[in-house]
Formats: sequence, structure tokens, C-alpha cells
Amino acid sequence: MAMNKNTVLGWATFIMIIMGLLLIALGAFRYDDIAGWGFGAVGVGFLANAWVFSSLKGRV
Repeated sequence: MAMNKNTVLGWATFIMIIMGLLLIALGAFRYDDIAGWGFGAVGVGFLANAWVFSSLKGRV
């Protein structure tokens, strides 16, 4: 299986989406104090980075 730049960006996008959703879920369901807000914010940041990686596919 050849891994070109678009494949690498696709896998990175997929992994970052999974991690972002996991962090948001941790913040929403596991932590009830102020740490939950931090986990949620970092999860949204992961989703934003995944969006950027997704938009770079085919342009790099």
C-alpha cells in the first residue's frame, strides 16, 4: 500500500476527528468540574485542525 501525501493527510484527519470527539465526550460525561471545559475546548481544537487537514488534501 503506497502512502502518498493525500493518504497521510486522510489518516491524520481521521485520527484527529476520533481524538476530538473522544476529548469532547470526556469533557461532557466524565469531568463535571472546570476540567471538563478544558477537555471540550481541546476537543474542538482537534476538530478544527482536522478540518484544516481535510481541506489540504489534494492541494499539497
